[in-house]
Amino acid sequence: MSDEIDLKDLPGVGEKTAEKLKDEGYKDLMSIAAASSGEISGKTSIGESTAKKIIGAARNELEMGFDTASKVYEEKDDITQISTNSDKIDELIGGGIETQTISEVYGGYGSGKSQMAFQLSVNVQKEEGEGGLGKGCVFIDTENTFSPERVKEIAENHDMDPDEVLDNIYVARAYNSDHQMVLANEADEILEEQEIGLVVVDSLTGQFRADYTGRGDLAERQQKLNRHLHDLQRLAEVHNVAVFISNQVMSKPDVMFGDPTEAIGGHILHHAAAFRMYLRKGKGDTRICKLVDSPYKPEGEAPFKITEEGIVDK
Repeated sequence: MSDEIDLKDLPGVGEKTAEKLKDEGYKDLMSIAAASSGEISGKTSIGESTAKKIIGAARNELEMGFDTASKVYEEKDDITQISTNSDKIDELIGGGIETQTISEVYGGYGSGKSQMAFQLSVNVQKEEGEGGLGKGCVFIDTENTFSPERVKEIAENHDMDPDEVLDNIYVARAYNSDHQMVLANEADEILEEQEIGLVVVDSLTGQFRADYTGRGDLAERQQKLNRHLHDLQRLAEVHNVAVFISNQVMSKPDVMFGDPTEAIGGHILHHAAAFRMYLRKGKGDTRICKLVDSPYKPEGEAPFKITEEGIVDK
């Protein structure tokens, strides 16, 4: 299996098509093999039938296909985890935020979503064995909530060089949903050039809600959101990074008992995120992290609080 072959050498590609693919972020075989023909066709103006052939050729070069479950299990060794800084939350979700997957956290205002994003942005830079990966972070800020001051405070309380920590976080402000999607594609270049272990989108759905306000816009919004999530999942798998997204909630007035809130994004987001956590305020300074969905862990809850150190056990 080789990912080193020049794209122009793939059957049906050539110089011009290779340039089109590279311009849209398809710079190696895996990025092409993990894409759909409709996605490549839409981004590059290459015909869909040609895109199918190119994808097939890339998959043949990579020898992609069926493997035994034993081999799949062995390949899981590549998955690593980033600690949330709370032993209880880490235990709840199986050890920390995983690479190669999308993890979603949702909740109301002040529930700790951005704080967890800041914490992970610091923790990913710790060495392996200390809760991190020894790598940097890409942070897509859609609501102007990124706080370098808070990141510095967390870093200082973990005896880390705050300036070095900030230098290892690549931040971009997204001004609308289209810009947000472009930034996710541009992140691909940073991941190729830098040692990155975490991609954060805080928050995922805010710009989409602002850009598509009418009921008649819902289908288009969901299609674009679906494409955006596929781009993020491709980043996670191709570059073996953890993708952490925060999400807003909406009220469900028809709920008579329990918490009348629901994450924005519908079934598209429910299926995209492997791990889904719901944060809410508890009594006093306590907050609760509820594991809503996981590939292998049962539902459960863990209390935590937010201090100068960041996310800590309650």
